[in-house]
Amino acid sequence: MKKKLIEGVHFYYNEMGYMVLTAKYHLENGECCGNGCLNCPYDYRKVAEPRKTELLEARMKRHEREAEEDNRQNESAVG
Repeated sequence: MKKKLIEGVHFYYNEMGYMVLTAKYHLENGECCGNGCLNCPYDYRKVAEPRKTELLEARMKRHEREAEEDNRQNESAVG
């Protein structure tokens, strides 16, 4: 029997209306599916090169942008 997915826990809808699976969903699944999922907590283990490297680099850039945005918000809240 398949587990019922809960919106906000196992998935969410992005700004384009696509369903995006969360890291929690993937962790409960137990392994990388190889599809290059945005929230893959397994560092894209089953994704073939060169796509794997592209995904890891894009994730790093996304995290850097998010950290910069957080810093800007914290600075504006303090000052």
